[in-house]
Amino acid sequence: MSSSLADGDDLAGAAPSRGAPLSRGRRAERRFALLAVAPAALLVFGLMLVPIFGALGISFFKTDGVTADFVGLANYVSLLTDPLVGAVLLVNLQFLIAVPLVLVTATLTAVLLYEKVLGWRAFRIVFFIPSVLSTAVIGLMFKSTFAFDGPVNKLVVAAGGMPVSFFSAPTLAIAVIILALVWSGFGYGALIILAGLSAIDREVYEAADLDGAGWWQKLFFITLPQIRRVLLFVSVINVIYTFTSLFGFVYVMTAGGPGYSTTTLDYLIYQKAFSSADMGSGSALAILVFILIGILTVLQALVSREREPNNG
Repeated sequence: MSSSLADGDDLAGAAPSRGAPLSRGRRAERRFALLAVAPAALLVFGLMLVPIFGALGISFFKTDGVTADFVGLANYVSLLTDPLVGAVLLVNLQFLIAVPLVLVTATLTAVLLYEKVLGWRAFRIVFFIPSVLSTAVIGLMFKSTFAFDGPVNKLVVAAGGMPVSFFSAPTLAIAVIILALVWSGFGYGALIILAGLSAIDREVYEAADLDGAGWWQKLFFITLPQIRRVLLFVSVINVIYTFTSLFGFVYVMTAGGPGYSTTTLDYLIYQKAFSSADMGSGSALAILVFILIGILTVLQALVSREREPNNG
């Protein structure tokens, strides 16, 4: 016993303490790691941080790009009290309807691909194609499809109905944009969910099959609980997408109309900064949207964090 204790003491003494300095090899590895990360860090700094700080500086001025007058927080106060900004925020909230639609469509698609249905390799490529198209291209496709003389209205007329002006009614225009959002986003979501499904132990499904579980039972009691964090991640990135990346859809399909019924926050930034030549107000609104995205990201981190098991 005494010898084993002595050996244990020797092992404990041989283990490096947390406060001990790093060896020469570890310091060299750390320097190499920093050098490897440096190019990407510089790229991020140049393409993201510099424009962000630039927009922050411009937001304190009333400027048209030629002349500038320092106004402090006046741009922020004006935006926070502007009823148009509140109305546009409500429009953005309406587009959140696309999030559960993308989540359901992507989940079912990923499950079917995971089960390798007939033609699953071809479907995996086809479903992902919309994710690599630009929002402007997708917007043009849906604008021509739902135009007054487009294919959809031709089918309506062939069925004995009257052609519908989809982009003249606010509700229908929002519905078309939401449809474009779902079509363009479910493939990318399915790819992420498919990666989460691949981490599930196949023996769990085999045991469920032996117990006589059906397809829907396995979906709700095995698949969805196992990928709940992946589903949360997909939902959060789609929420952020609806606040930051709808400009291409809106600009091409509706130009924010009729009125401001389809105007989103990112499109309003463009209107204020360039159409109205009020770059200070546009920059301030961009900073507010940036803060909103940060809040959503923090909330996602708090919600997705699981409690550590208490072994004490």
